[in-house]
Amino acid sequence: MKITWSRCLILSLVLTCRLVPEATADVEEASEGLGTPREPIWLTDIPATVELIAAAEVAVIGFFQDLEIPIVSIFRSMAQQFQDVSFGISNHSEVLTHYNVTSNSICLFRLVDNKQLRLDAEDIDDLDAAKLSRFIHLNNLHWVTEYSPMIGAGLFNTMVQTHLLLIMNKASPEYEESLRSYQKAAKLFQGQILFVLVDSGKRENGKVIAYFRLKESQLPALAIYESVDDKWDTLTITEVTVENVQGFCNGFLKGMLLRDQKAENNSGKEEL
Repeated sequence: MKITWSRCLILSLVLTCRLVPEATADVEEASEGLGTPREPIWLTDIPATVELIAAAEVAVIGFFQDLEIPIVSIFRSMAQQFQDVSFGISNHSEVLTHYNVTSNSICLFRLVDNKQLRLDAEDIDDLDAAKLSRFIHLNNLHWVTEYSPMIGAGLFNTMVQTHLLLIMNKASPEYEESLRSYQKAAKLFQGQILFVLVDSGKRENGKVIAYFRLKESQLPALAIYESVDDKWDTLTITEVTVENVQGFCNGFLKGMLLRDQKAENNSGKEEL
């Protein structure tokens, strides 16, 4: 029986449910060494809120009518845990009205697919630190998102079903420059392709590399995957540039378009 990439990710999600407490503990331990505790930005007007959302790859904002409820202190603690996410908090009526908030709500905004995810009052009632942490982990997608089992599941919680993976060792001397080029290319395909980094130096990523039939000797490599029909392609590269990433993506998207057009034509002929 063929095991699809999406089925692998569902399995990863099941396993991740057991791993979340450990992952959360690791982040908390790491943040203990930080200096001043990181707090959400207090948002007192609409322009400041709009500016925060527009400037952040991922922003999580707590819109609270009541600042005395337990979830507020839990929400504030998340800012220390997620250093790559911008946090804001507001109880100002004009801000809540602008974002159609009629009760306590937590919203996650992200640029990569212009998506807004929302936890409303009924979700917040039984929300604890572990559940809120998991919600942010799952949906914390950036221009380039580093792969983990939980993020793997989050990739499928989006309308963008084509994913490009850069598989390379983060310990490589070329990593920083390659990542910058990869991030620049990601912005050219906003809403079309999600860009993912897979660190080949992590032993647990071996199954991902094997899925695309790649070996260590063939890395770094690009692997592009379209989840609807389980179609994928790979390209071994010696240098990560905007041009070669862009060319590879365009070639794959063009092939998918031609395939769809051919399927539509064949369907039309059958009807006749």
